[in-house]
Amino acid sequence: MRVVLSNSSGIPLYQQIKEQVGAAVLTGELAEGEALPSVRALARDLRISIITTTRAYAELAAEGFISTVPGKGAYVLPLDSALVREQLLRQVEEGLQTALDAARRAGLGRDDVVRILDGLLDSEYEHA
Repeated sequence: MRVVLSNSSGIPLYQQIKEQVGAAVLTGELAEGEALPSVRALARDLRISIITTTRAYAELAAEGFISTVPGKGAYVLPLDSALVREQLLRQVEEGLQTALDAARRAGLGRDDVVRILDGLLDSEYEHA
């Protein structure tokens, strides 16, 4: 598992870890039952506080991505299909919001945005 942190992104380090590990689980890069690095090992590798990695793992566990077993470590849980769908919908919404923000800055109207989206969808379905 590879985690890359940025001190200049404005996103808290624990959040960056949580998002990257969550994404790796959703894409299958981290498989069900796979062991994650220990909190201490991850903190050492990333050169950050154990408190930061503990918080990231706690949030991942609360969201159903991992399970922590005292004395044994953290493991990837089987993905609940509702959880996966909710996470993917959130990613789509974030991507669309980013696109809408760019469209607004470019002075594009609703019809322009819909036309662009239709073109992208048409292209996607032609290649599927």
